[in-house]
Amino acid sequence: MTATKEYLAESELQKPNGRFGTRHYVVFMLFLGMANAYVMRTNMSVAIVAMVNQTAIEHEAEVFDDECPDTDYGEPADPADHKDGEFLWSTSLQGYILSSFFYGYVITQIPFGLLAKKYGAMKFLGWGMLINSVFAFLVPIAARQGGAPWLIVVRFIQGLGEGPIVPCTHAMLAKWIPPNERSRVGSIVYSGAQFGTVISMPLSGLLADHGFDGGWPSIFYVFGIIGTVWSVAFLWTCHEDPITHPSIAEDERKYIQQSLWGKAGVNIPPIPWKSISRSLPFYAILLAHLGQNYGYETLMTELPTYMKQVLRFSIKANGTLSALPYLAMWIFSIGVGWVADWMLTSGRFTHTLTRKLSNSIGQYGPAIALIIASYTGCNRALTVAILTIGVGFNGGIYAGFKINHLDLTPRYAGILMAFTNCSANLAGLLAPIAAGNIIEGKPTIAQWRIVFVIAACVYIFTATFYNIFASGTRQPWDNPDNDEPQKPVSIEAPAYENGHSNLANGGTTATNGTTTTYRANNAAEQRQ
Repeated sequence: MTATKEYLAESELQKPNGRFGTRHYVVFMLFLGMANAYVMRTNMSVAIVAMVNQTAIEHEAEVFDDECPDTDYGEPADPADHKDGEFLWSTSLQGYILSSFFYGYVITQIPFGLLAKKYGAMKFLGWGMLINSVFAFLVPIAARQGGAPWLIVVRFIQGLGEGPIVPCTHAMLAKWIPPNERSRVGSIVYSGAQFGTVISMPLSGLLADHGFDGGWPSIFYVFGIIGTVWSVAFLWTCHEDPITHPSIAEDERKYIQQSLWGKAGVNIPPIPWKSISRSLPFYAILLAHLGQNYGYETLMTELPTYMKQVLRFSIKANGTLSALPYLAMWIFSIGVGWVADWMLTSGRFTHTLTRKLSNSIGQYGPAIALIIASYTGCNRALTVAILTIGVGFNGGIYAGFKINHLDLTPRYAGILMAFTNCSANLAGLLAPIAAGNIIEGKPTIAQWRIVFVIAACVYIFTATFYNIFASGTRQPWDNPDNDEPQKPVSIEAPAYENGHSNLANGGTTATNGTTTTYRANNAAEQRQ
């Protein structure tokens, strides 16, 4: 069976009536989970400003460029309104506290990707986020009772708990979402990152100023409660795949299962490591992911620094302006996802072409924005506009490389995402290091231009590599027809209260008085 036949077969399937189905609920919960994950990772950056006694600690002299005139626009109107925190932590110690979460997050990517493949993704995702949320309650206690060392430990454990979010989300999407719905669904789910950031930044600031227990602790209590409620609801109401879901409508179950070439619920053979290591389409995704994280970190962390050091304008001091880029990316990513799926269902565009076009918008767009931003001179308004537009265009990646793992290999998508996401997060750390070395002691427009052009070149190179070698077709090393045949199994299973039951790896389903037999690892066989 070829990939082309796979998609043609899907177009001939009987799609369920236009209702809010079980798969849509799963997507909604994954979206909220992604939003919650990004709230947990970003709220400390806001809280630590309120936690630290800024006037009592010694500040390193910050070097400013004198090419642009000074301005107080975007700075707090009254410095007296600022309240000092209760901790005397140096800038370097604050850096260790902020980074401790990400060390835990990065090291668990690949292990959880492998475990999800063997034991299922849903429980790792739910329990991981529950650990993340519960430990949020311990942040104020650790900081006040144990100081920075204990706070670092708690944040590290939170990072460990959040490790499953991306690989396990990818693994669940592979089991629940038909190929021609993946662009918009992937964009919706992963845009939860921007949605969570847009919610977290202003709300965390509000809680820091007016919250209970001294202000900043309320940030972790409030978001800890929200995260715990989501985790329990997710574990209680969601299931690993359509086969094991007890109450999904039969027509929706059949539509999902028949649209996925090589049903998600059957036994999965060992990971074809050798074939993956030789796959150019996989390396195309990997490089695109590396370039994305490097460029994104430059856009979101270094450009604001440039505006403060060179343009004398602090975008971080204005909550509305700081949220604009995230909001633009969230809205644009959803729009691109819908357009991409329309392109696929129209029959005029292949999956490969659709992924490349979407990814080109998502990576060439920010590259051009970075180059333009390096030549805007002292025009503050134009630089803010470029930042917003560039990050907005970046939303195209969700219908590009970000969801492309599912096209290549639905059965191993979580594992591939674990490898690319882990590598990309490490690559993202290079952006501030490179920028710091280039502008150290001389933050001029010319030096910053080098920073922006390097990031733009990274974007352009990785996007071009992706356009040359990427593919939207299922790879031969994930062809269920090549799996070793297993002996057919037929086991009578009791019915649920709603009249049907399912066994993922061989069994029967009783529905409306009829019995349907499933046979494990036979991709060509459907319900009788």
